[in-house]
Amino acid sequence: MRKYLRTGAPLILAATLVTTGCSIGSKDVSTKMDEPQVNYVEDTDEIELDETGTVDEVSEEDSQEEENEQATESAETVQRELYLLDANGLVVPQTLTLPKQEGVLKQSLEYLVADGPVAELLPSGFQAVLPAGTSVTVNLNEEDKTAVADFSTEFEDYEPAKEQQILQAITWTLTQFDSVDKVQIRINGYDQEVMPHNKTPIGDGVSRSDGINLESNQVVDLVNSEEVVLYFMGHQGDSRYYVPVTRRVEAGEDALTTAVNELIDGPSIGTSLVSGIQSKANLLADPEVKDGTLTLDFNEHILESSENMAVSQDVLNMLVLTLTEQNGVDKVSIEVNGEASVLNQEGEPAEPVSRPKQVNDHSL
Repeated sequence: MRKYLRTGAPLILAATLVTTGCSIGSKDVSTKMDEPQVNYVEDTDEIELDETGTVDEVSEEDSQEEENEQATESAETVQRELYLLDANGLVVPQTLTLPKQEGVLKQSLEYLVADGPVAELLPSGFQAVLPAGTSVTVNLNEEDKTAVADFSTEFEDYEPAKEQQILQAITWTLTQFDSVDKVQIRINGYDQEVMPHNKTPIGDGVSRSDGINLESNQVVDLVNSEEVVLYFMGHQGDSRYYVPVTRRVEAGEDALTTAVNELIDGPSIGTSLVSGIQSKANLLADPEVKDGTLTLDFNEHILESSENMAVSQDVLNMLVLTLTEQNGVDKVSIEVNGEASVLNQEGEPAEPVSRPKQVNDHSL
C-alpha cells in the first residue's frame, strides 16, 4: 500500500525547482580486454574548477577571530556527495565535509571504502560500499568525459547481492563532477565489461542514465516505456533523508507531468520509503516551462494546511529534487488553484527555488 508521512516543517507556499535528465540504457556483456589506447589526464585539482564547496556565511555579529577560523576551515575543506548504503540497502547521497586536496575523483572513491577515512564520518545507519583494503587510482579521459577507476583486487571481495548498488554508488559519486559523464571500471589495469560476480553490464562505461535503486516490482513493456528518477524519503531513527529511485513508466505522457504524477503515486509497495504528498493532490494544468522556470499548478491537496497556504518542506524538497532531474528546468514555481500570490516563510513574495548543490547535507 502507499506510504504517506505527514512530517516536515510547513513552508509558506511558493517554490521554484530545477532538474537535469536521466534514463536507463542497456549494455553489452563481454569479458576482460586489454587497455584501450586513449589519452588520459591524471585526476587533479583542476577538476575543482567544475566544483563548488559550500562556505558558511558569517554573521556581522561574529568576532573577527571566528571569521578567520571559519575562512581557514572553509579553505581547507569541501563538501562532497558520497553515495552510501542505508540500513535497507538503498544507495543514498550523503553530503559530508572532506579535506580539500588534489585528486578529487580518487579522494571521493577512497571515501567509499569500508574502514577507510569515511568511517568516522558515516551517518547513523549508513555504511561504505567498497570492501575494506581496496585501493584505487582514477584517470580522466577529457575527450569523452570518462573517469577510469582502477581498483586493486580487494575490490572483488564484495557481497554479490550488493553488486548493482556498488556500481551505482561509484558512478553517481564520480558523476557529481561536471567533468565526468560516465565511469569505466578496471581491476589491476584490466578493463571490466561486466562486474566480477553477477556480471552486471559495464560495457564502455556506466552513467547516471543507467539508473539508481532500480525498482523491480513493475511489469512494463520495455519498448514502450521510459525511466524517471524520483526522490522519496527514507528514515533512520528521528532523521529523514532523500533517496533517488529509478522507475520505469509507460512512454508517451509529458515527462514533467509523469514525474509529478509518479511522485503523487508514492513509493513502490514493499519498500522502506515514504512520501509526504497526499494522494488527492493533482495538477490542474499542464506544467509550463518558460526561460528555465517550471510552473506547477496544484489543487489544494498539495498543501499541508489550506488555511495558511502552507506546503511542507518535505514535499517541496521531493518536488525540487525530482524535477531537477528533468532537462530544461532550472527553477520551479508552485501555484494552487491558479494563484501565484504565495509567500515564503518570512511572509514575503516567494522567489523561484533551485536544486541544492548537495543532497542530505550533514555540514549544515
